[in-house]
Amino acid sequence: MKSVIKTIIGMSLLLCGTVTTLQAGQYDYEVKDKKISFAWKVDGDKLAVKLAAETDGWVGIGFNPSKDMKDANFILGYVKDGDTKIIDEFGESESSHGPDDKLGGTTDVTLVGGTEAGGVTTVEFTLPLKSADKYDSTINVNGDTIVLLAYGSGRDSFKTKHSYRTTLKVNLGTGASQKAN
Repeated sequence: MKSVIKTIIGMSLLLCGTVTTLQAGQYDYEVKDKKISFAWKVDGDKLAVKLAAETDGWVGIGFNPSKDMKDANFILGYVKDGDTKIIDEFGESESSHGPDDKLGGTTDVTLVGGTEAGGVTTVEFTLPLKSADKYDSTINVNGDTIVLLAYGSGRDSFKTKHSYRTTLKVNLGTGASQKAN
């Protein structure tokens, strides 16, 4: 009888179509640096990501820059009045990035959900490990990936500069990580 009830509850939750289907416990790895964390799981040909930071602004991640921010695939998100916004950007130079779609690329990130509670902004999304967009680098899960983590504070806007940032070298397949220079 218990298994029947669990099955019915599980099917009911599936039918509800909630956007928070990836819960914290469903991520395989997590790295933390000061007031920001990056949790992830390789899910077939996609990377499921959860970013959380002690901020009332945005959280962001960049993958595989060639130098500083140049050539990185950035995903930024914030939560305002319960509504989560997310953007897919490309590192146009060592110190700036812009929306992929305005550069002629495509938005290849899928929003899963977001919250802002207790002074922490959390955004969850998936993105392909290899997209057809020329502004997205291939994310290799079997080797080291340079990951840029950042957050902005003060307001919910993609136009504000980060108030904190760090660079990590992460093996997405094993969870090994270290600070990068």
